[in-house]
Amino acid sequence: MKLTVNRLLAFSLLLVATLHCSFAHAGEGAFGWIYTLDLQPKGKLEFEQRLQLNKQQASGSYNAWLSRTELEYGLSNDLQIAGYLNSYYVNANQNYTNPEACGDAPTCTGGQPVPESHNPATPYRKSGIEGGSLEAIYRITNPVTSPVGVGLYLEPTLGRNKNEIEARLLLQSNFIDDRLIVAGNVVVANEQLKFVGNGNVPESMLDFLVGASYRFAPKWSAGVEARFHNDYSSYNLQNQVQKATFVGPNMHYAAKDWWITGAWRYQLKGNTCMGDGTAECSNARVWDSHSVNEFIVKVGFPLN
Repeated sequence: MKLTVNRLLAFSLLLVATLHCSFAHAGEGAFGWIYTLDLQPKGKLEFEQRLQLNKQQASGSYNAWLSRTELEYGLSNDLQIAGYLNSYYVNANQNYTNPEACGDAPTCTGGQPVPESHNPATPYRKSGIEGGSLEAIYRITNPVTSPVGVGLYLEPTLGRNKNEIEARLLLQSNFIDDRLIVAGNVVVANEQLKFVGNGNVPESMLDFLVGASYRFAPKWSAGVEARFHNDYSSYNLQNQVQKATFVGPNMHYAAKDWWITGAWRYQLKGNTCMGDGTAECSNARVWDSHSVNEFIVKVGFPLN
């Protein structure tokens, strides 16, 4: 069955509604994209649904939706594992304006996961099940009992459009009786992009994610988070092709038996492309799979 954005939304809402009857007590994920060290306790299982939209490139229209359906389980109080089912929907049309990318045409359709074999003069629309991911987080020190919480994260992904192995260093400090959370992730990933007829393309990434969230009311938190992004055209952080900065707010609500988080990241101007990646920049921003705006909504609740 073909997935559309409406079906992605309906599927996400159906999962939440179906499992809501078993809510008992909620954990919290106060940030949109930053992982924290608030793990599931030993023996606890949590369901989480994420829906992300990357919207608007240099011109035309670009809407890339990614749905991630996750189950988290606490193997111990300091070791959490998880599994994801990933699906996607992309609708792009004349979303590139860089002359090098478009040749003689004034505009063309591109961006990931649009294949190079696609006719750039026509719109591109595709959806489906992307693949699956596994995740493990090990907490070395707890930010509740230590000045700085430290953890390690590993996530392999197998997908239709790309394979990836991602590692993170997780850092977190809590202040003001745990009402203020300051967190950061150092993200390193090797990626294998898949293009029909063009083989697999190696890439790698280095990201620095930082943010803060403050609980200003018993159930409400708000804050800000930023992404300092670096893309490379080879494995192991070789041959840098992009550098970009994203900043935006987040909002979090936690009830007794569920929580929801929304966040927005805006790509600032002044970003650069270099080397083989110069065709992926215009208007002082970076493109390929990136956009001007990134939105994410996450819902979570325990199952036991």
